[in-house]
Amino acid sequence: MFKVISSDGTAIAFERHGDTGPTLILVGGTLMTRARHAPLASLLARDFTVINYDRRGRGDSGDSDVYDVQREIDDLDALIELAGGPVRLFGMSSGAVLALEAVARGSAVSALALYEPPFIVDRTRPPLPADYVTRVKALIARGDTTEALTYFLTTGLAMPREAVAAMRDTPVWAAWEATAPTLPYDGQLMRDTMTGRPLPTDRWQSVKVSVLVGHGSAGETYMTNGAKELASHGDNYTLRALPGQNHNVDPHVLAPVLTTFFTAAR
Repeated sequence: MFKVISSDGTAIAFERHGDTGPTLILVGGTLMTRARHAPLASLLARDFTVINYDRRGRGDSGDSDVYDVQREIDDLDALIELAGGPVRLFGMSSGAVLALEAVARGSAVSALALYEPPFIVDRTRPPLPADYVTRVKALIARGDTTEALTYFLTTGLAMPREAVAAMRDTPVWAAWEATAPTLPYDGQLMRDTMTGRPLPTDRWQSVKVSVLVGHGSAGETYMTNGAKELASHGDNYTLRALPGQNHNVDPHVLAPVLTTFFTAAR
């Protein structure tokens, strides 16, 4: 494990897999630490120098008292500078939205791949309440991580409450509780993209690099529809369905798709 210091002094922890080929940075989604992407990083390291990092507030990375999306982009920029960018960039779930936002704001990225950004662009599932971030912040502020996680899973992911209750005695719950204070971060990042309305047409219009937008053929309809809508935003976007996959995508299925895309982007 290594650390790089972001522009506000926050230490960002990362691992480097492989030492040949262009640099590829992996961006995790909500509640994820770099452990989630470790199998994918190992597979991609055959062709790339892979940087797998903990977003701020998670794993071995530090945090700051005030959150802003730009600070997370600054974290990415610190990693890109360390790598001698431009880099390839892959984002998973809400991390896909962070990656997309970083490119839109000028981060040195030569090609971008996204998997199932959790957009809600129609009525195939309930939209997030307008006060979603405010409620999550309040729960975290009073130290109720269990209820914050429950609210995220039932309202943010639309999971049945009984299914969530059954998860509380599993090892993954404790890991999620450790990163639960970052739930408001992803809520702010998603902003107006989970309202049940079409995506804003101007938010990412500055993205000109090649973009791969992946989704699972066996996944949630709302995520498929969100991926399709994003991919319609320009000729530089390519939509790719991964057969038999859902949001918990198999790294052995995903890795060759990413390798083919990023190799062609050279």
